[in-house]
Amino acid sequence: MAPHLLDPGFELTLRPMRYPQFYEMYRAAIRNTWTVEEIDFGIDVNDLRHKLAPADRHLVERLVAFFATGDSIVANNLVLNLYQHVNAPEARMYLSRQLFEEALHVQFYLTLLDAYIPDPARRAEAFAAVENIPSIQAKAAFCFRWMDSIRELQRLETPAQRRAFLLNLICFACCIEGLFFFAAFAYVWFLRSRGLLPGLAAGTNWVFRDESGHMAFAFEVIRTVRAEEPGLFDAGMEREVRAMLHEAVAVEAAFADDVLSGGPLQEGVLGLSPAEMRQYLQYVADLRLAALGLAPEFGARNPFPFLDLQDVQELTNFFERRVSAYQVGIGGEVAFEEAF
Repeated sequence: MAPHLLDPGFELTLRPMRYPQFYEMYRAAIRNTWTVEEIDFGIDVNDLRHKLAPADRHLVERLVAFFATGDSIVANNLVLNLYQHVNAPEARMYLSRQLFEEALHVQFYLTLLDAYIPDPARRAEAFAAVENIPSIQAKAAFCFRWMDSIRELQRLETPAQRRAFLLNLICFACCIEGLFFFAAFAYVWFLRSRGLLPGLAAGTNWVFRDESGHMAFAFEVIRTVRAEEPGLFDAGMEREVRAMLHEAVAVEAAFADDVLSGGPLQEGVLGLSPAEMRQYLQYVADLRLAALGLAPEFGARNPFPFLDLQDVQELTNFFERRVSAYQVGIGGEVAFEEAF
């Protein structure tokens, strides 16, 4: 019998290649190369000083506090839990590239925080947000609980162990990269729709492409395992996935309540409400369920017209940018497969 993707071991040979789709994802990721040095935060700094209302500043401060550690959490899970169990060298090539991209995102947010928060003491507070801001602390706790759920799992010998691994993978793809990060992107593009913080928006566009690739890889791993071992995906696992997404939506909605509260003045953010944000989270959660081949849970629609043009805006700007600012060695079609 041919080996399965989650069989224990450390397969080394790339020929014959069992999973060429992962190798093609690796090649696509290499073409989508960008650097932090291409991003100009000059206009952003002026916007922060002169154009943002206090409620907007609170939104931005909460957002960058989440960014300060979010990608580091994902990178740690990749190293500690994913790399050792996806047993195909071509898949591990992609995971190695993903780890580079997570480091690039960390560099982007480090540079962002240095530009936005020049005071070292306040910057230190942002990096300690997982300890001192309750709404961010709750998100981190959710991530760490799922990361720790397979910390002691050294080999995937039994169906129960493989289900545990898949639930971790689904959590990071659907809930963390696919929900927490996409909510953050929505705040950025809301600000962009008002003509604010173009440097943050430009970097977020590239991070969005990376994260879309990370999710596509995770969903392809899940699809492959499901084809090889369909018995793993039973009704109990589906119930756990739905419960996980409900919790993730609740955690991120609580963060939205904080982000959009307006800070100490409690004025709220003009043009964006917690209720709309909750609806958006439910809409995204249904997209993730669809990617898993599952029926929707919430039946929500996208409440944000400013997101409808996201892919169009990327295509419009494509030929206006330096090639290095978007993609290296471009070949084939430009496609945007990740729906909002």
